[in-house]
Order: sequence, then structure tokens, then C-alpha cells
Amino acid sequence: MGSCKEEEKTDQQPKWLWVNGPIIVGAGPSGLAVSASLKENGVPSLILERSDCIASLWQQKTYDRLKLHLPKQFCQLPLFGFPENFPKYPSKKQFISYLEDYAKHFGIIPKFKQSVKVAEFDHVSGFWKVETQDFLYLSKWLIVATGENAEPVIPEIQGIGKFKGTVMHTSLYKSGTEFNNQRVLVIGCGNSGMEVSLDLCRHNAIPHMVVRNSVHILPREMLGISTFSIAMALLKWLPIRVVDKLLLLVANLTLGSTDKLGLRRPKTGPLELKNATGKTPVLDVGALSQIRNGKIQIMHGVKEITKIGAKSIDGKEGEFDSIILATGYKSNVPSWLKGTDFFTEQGMPKTPFPNGWKGENGLYTVGFTRRGLLGTANDAKNIARDISDQWRKYKGFCKNFCTSRNLSDSQGICF
Repeated sequence: MGSCKEEEKTDQQPKWLWVNGPIIVGAGPSGLAVSASLKENGVPSLILERSDCIASLWQQKTYDRLKLHLPKQFCQLPLFGFPENFPKYPSKKQFISYLEDYAKHFGIIPKFKQSVKVAEFDHVSGFWKVETQDFLYLSKWLIVATGENAEPVIPEIQGIGKFKGTVMHTSLYKSGTEFNNQRVLVIGCGNSGMEVSLDLCRHNAIPHMVVRNSVHILPREMLGISTFSIAMALLKWLPIRVVDKLLLLVANLTLGSTDKLGLRRPKTGPLELKNATGKTPVLDVGALSQIRNGKIQIMHGVKEITKIGAKSIDGKEGEFDSIILATGYKSNVPSWLKGTDFFTEQGMPKTPFPNGWKGENGLYTVGFTRRGLLGTANDAKNIARDISDQWRKYKGFCKNFCTSRNLSDSQGICF
């Protein structure tokens, strides 16, 4: 696993492990991608994962009907593609099986149930110290692979503590079966809010979706071709604003005016807005037709939650049985990565794409591009190339360090 063990110092101090290669925090798609890319370049690594499985967000915090929103060729990780028999848009189960096969193919075995408390660069020794509840890990390189979606965002809404019904974040939502015949308030109108509302409809629930801000809705496909594929092709030849205008023209022709449905479009185009803020346009998979026929009701903002429902900002009050927070996720990097100003307070690299993958003192990031799995794959390749150049020079030092302390292959060292 790329590590060798030292003896425990005292009862109070954590045992420490010397990692003969980069430490990767996070065993999601980003962590797996960079570990595989490093291995392909002859560099060992150690993944630390707080949960008990790979891709815990996908396995434990996603709803059953979830499918990839983009065609599979844009979502595959480096060096190992999807099976040919997988559909164009793989399901949640298919994507998880792909990730498990990916880890098996490259022999990636993360160290599970290792929650990083703090990681900090030691300027005296020149190494990263990464502390979990069990060990203090030391390495020359630290790769942050926890991603943009590490923790659910739970907004503060006046009165929500008074509500007598069920309140849950979409990270806990699995299926609409438990909401049969219920009136459900879905707070949030992004891809998750739209899909959860659609799923509720299909289980005879009555969803009311809260639209707090403007939102871009695009068809998942245009003329039988994925909208994302068309956008990527056009961006090779045209400026982003021109591509945005073309996408919106086709969207209006195929979907009609979303403004008339209470879904105002932002003034900034969908791709330009995504690049600037990270806000992803909604790719419609059926929710829009349910809004149009009235099965999904639109509610413009919530002023207050009451014991039995909610008051909207326009003064109307409705009764609800349950509330689902489709309010997204956030990075958790600031809570554990210390001593560096590479990240913003929101846990995103300050350096803009495409150079946000590399910091100082052996710090790297993967999966923070706001460009999905395609961005993750590019990050992983860049990091592997950069570290492999250093690794060839550093390898001799690692061997001498461990040999001088009588640490052998049997103790977990990898060369």
C-alpha cells in the first residue's frame, strides 16, 4: 500500500506510518483516478478514506433512480473505459460496479475508516503530516481528492425546527416509495431537486419544488445527440458566448419558454455561468413535462417553515407532510487542511482552471475543476506526470531512509 510502519512512541502519541509515495485523501472517483495514473507511472500511493467503501457518496448518499447525466465516454476514468455493453447513460449501480472493477484492475486497496483530522506541511522536515484517529502518516506529497461534494449543505430556514413531519437532505433520499400520497416540499431546483421531484411524481406523491433563483434548463439531448457532446464540439471552434446562444436557441425550440413555467433563466449563458460560479445547468430528463402538466408545483421561495407546512415569500401558506432539502453539497477541505492558503474559505482552489491541480510543497488537488469526471481525469494525468518526474529522484532517498531504520518489504514498503 505504499507505507512502512514505525513503532508506537507513547500511549498518548499516535503511531506513525511512513508513506513511500503520495498520500491521497478520498477514495471516490478522483482518488481512484489519480492512484491508477500514478501506478501507471510506477509511483505507489496510499489512499485514506473515512468511510468503509470506495465512492461512498455514490454508494451511500445517492437516490436509486440516479443515472449519469452525461454520456459514458465523458465520465470514464483514465486508462480503463466502461464496458461496451453499458448503456449510453449508465445507472448508479452500473457506475459503482465500474468503479469497483477499476479499483480491482489497478490493485487499488484504500485504507478505510481513516478520517483525516488534520493535514499540515512541516517546513522543518519537509514532509506532510496527515493525522487520523489511528495514525500519523508522513509523506513528501499530499493529494486532496475529497472533491467539491464532500458534505451536504443544510441551509438555515426560519422555523424548520418546528416542523412535525420528516425533514431530510437528498443525501438520505433513496426512493419515493416512502412518500406515497404525501405532499412534499422539495427545496432546490438543480438536477437533484428536479430528479427527486420527478421520482416523487412516479410514486404518487405531490411535490412542490422551491425555486429560489434563476436556473438554466437544457434538454439532455438535442436531435438525438447529447447536449454536452454538442457543446464540447462547438467550443473547439466558437467562443463560449456564441455556443451559449446556440444552446439556448435550440433549448427554447425544444423545451419552450421556461420563464412561463416560473423557471427564469439567468442573464449569463449556461456554460459561461458554469465556468464562473460552478452552477451546473439542469439537464431535463422528464421533470419539465411534469411541471407543465401541473404534477410538480413551483413555489417561489420560502419565508418560513411552520409546524404543518411552509409560508412562501408571497404570503401563501401550504401544508406538507415532508420536506426534502435538495440544497447540494460543499467541500470540507478547510476543516482539516491547515497551514496553506491554496484553498478559499469555501474549499476550492484559488488558482483557476486549468492550473488549480498543483499547489506548493508537494500539495495537489484532483476533482475540483467544476468540470465533472472529465476534469477529474485531466487532473489525475497532470498530477501523475508531475510526481513521477520527482519520484525517480526521490526513490533512492526513500530506500535509504527505510533501510537505515530496518524497515523491510514485509512491513509494507513499496518501491
